[in-house]
Amino acid sequence: MLNFCRQSLLANTPIGTRWIGSVVSVNNTRDFPLKNEPILSYKKGSKERVELEKTLDEMSKECEEIPLVIGGKEFKSDNCAYQVMPHNHQRKIAKYYQASREQIKKAIDVAVKFQREWDRVPISNRIDIWLKAADLMAGKYRQQLNAATMLGQSKTMIQAEIDSAAELIDFFRIHSWFLQDALKYKPISENPKETLNSMRYRGMDGFVAAVSPFNFTAIGGNLSYTPALMGNAVLWKPSDTALLSNWIIFKICREAGVPPGVVNFVPALGPDFGDTITSSPYLSGINFTGSVPTFNRLWSQVGKNIDIYKNYPKLIGECGGKNYHFVHPTADVESVVMGTIRSAFEYNGQKCSACSRMYVPESLWSKIKEGLVNVRNKLKVGDVRDASNFIGAVIDKRAFDRISGYIKHAKQSSDLEIIAGGGFDDSCGYFIEPTIVVTKNPHDKIMTEEIFGPVITIYVYKDAKLDETLKLVESSTPFALTGAIFTQDENWAKEALNELKYTAGNFYINDKSTGSVVGQQPFGGSRMSGTNDKAGGPHYVLRWASPQSIKETFVPLKEYDYPYMRS
Repeated sequence: MLNFCRQSLLANTPIGTRWIGSVVSVNNTRDFPLKNEPILSYKKGSKERVELEKTLDEMSKECEEIPLVIGGKEFKSDNCAYQVMPHNHQRKIAKYYQASREQIKKAIDVAVKFQREWDRVPISNRIDIWLKAADLMAGKYRQQLNAATMLGQSKTMIQAEIDSAAELIDFFRIHSWFLQDALKYKPISENPKETLNSMRYRGMDGFVAAVSPFNFTAIGGNLSYTPALMGNAVLWKPSDTALLSNWIIFKICREAGVPPGVVNFVPALGPDFGDTITSSPYLSGINFTGSVPTFNRLWSQVGKNIDIYKNYPKLIGECGGKNYHFVHPTADVESVVMGTIRSAFEYNGQKCSACSRMYVPESLWSKIKEGLVNVRNKLKVGDVRDASNFIGAVIDKRAFDRISGYIKHAKQSSDLEIIAGGGFDDSCGYFIEPTIVVTKNPHDKIMTEEIFGPVITIYVYKDAKLDETLKLVESSTPFALTGAIFTQDENWAKEALNELKYTAGNFYINDKSTGSVVGQQPFGGSRMSGTNDKAGGPHYVLRWASPQSIKETFVPLKEYDYPYMRS
């Protein structure tokens, strides 16, 4: 059982007193600023660089054993596997166990049991735990998180710092701030001496399943612990290729005071996890980031089982995109080049928001082409521990085969031309060169399908066909996650903003399509990119709550009829 706040918040309250208002206000006692975690520079010789390199040395020599954790108890299973370094796939960094269907059912039972207990903990207490976890992430465990992300997910120093330090910390702190701010809302009470109205936020009855991806350590922490902040109990299925970094998050939160059973750590095979959670009547929500086919499968299973559930499950998903840069003839060429290089190739294009297609006017093409090729040729690919490398390896063999398949397609098609890159080698690590492709056909699959790798395809349009080409942005793909326009023409920018309104959940003007920051640009897209619930924004935490409206009356009702009936 939980070790604090065992009794109801309303217990032992004298009858006839105004207890609801005090209950709501007692949850709103914290005072902390709304601000982002600073990103450290990792310059040579800096304190953080020295500490990170020491941690990398230590962790690279180890292979940590990671158990299942259900209700605070550690378990193993008959199915074990290893997480390897993508840039050196002979090196194992973690041995982990995949939960059986019976163990997943056990985790469901535990989560359902503890959810009501956890929901009784005052929100202010939960926020205290989350802020303590954020402080541990920012200090004591910062370089462990970064090193695990670098070694296990092949991120460079700065990409790891942006993700597994700054963004993860921001999710814990800023979502806590948004929750506290939401508690300030008071329903209208026209005559508080007679009737007092209030609102409280409950967890959802049952359990929430969190399915997180490999590409952002921070997403794992957000998908599992933001629902928990709202009083939910969670089954967390981390990605098999992000086990070590996600395991460190779990241990940090346990140290910060998240009680056993609130978040249960259950790596599992996808079908085992999906089939088991969707067949439970206690499923109250799915928090998902991953592929469209997987999310569609989960949604379909929920639909087929809709009659068995105690509640209608909430489904929140982010599924990637085919993100674009659209260049106007007035654009600043250097901004286009540098923004596109970073957006398309940082972390091997394995960001949900990475630029994968670009539309360039014929009048600027020669300059942009020269700039892109020259900068691309400076990018080094290799082991992420070498700070001179711009990118490491793609995540695994399956990703390598998929991405290299598109490059092979480009080499074989008469409509496509590779103007830079195109090489790949998986003999040591899953390395793919940053690749730039030019297409004559704006509807080729390389321009319409999500690749999730360091490949960008460019369609050069005639300046006179600007308006016609702009319409391709929306019509040629089913995604709508991120997009950017580059222009110095303010009037055209306003027109494009309207024309492209439904093409992206995160829209940029004269900036790259990547780099959203928690609290600054809440993230998410619609159409096949997801449910656009905006992680990192003020509404996201409330999506995981079950609000309850409460009316408290102090004047006895002594009549059954109304005055007009007596006339």
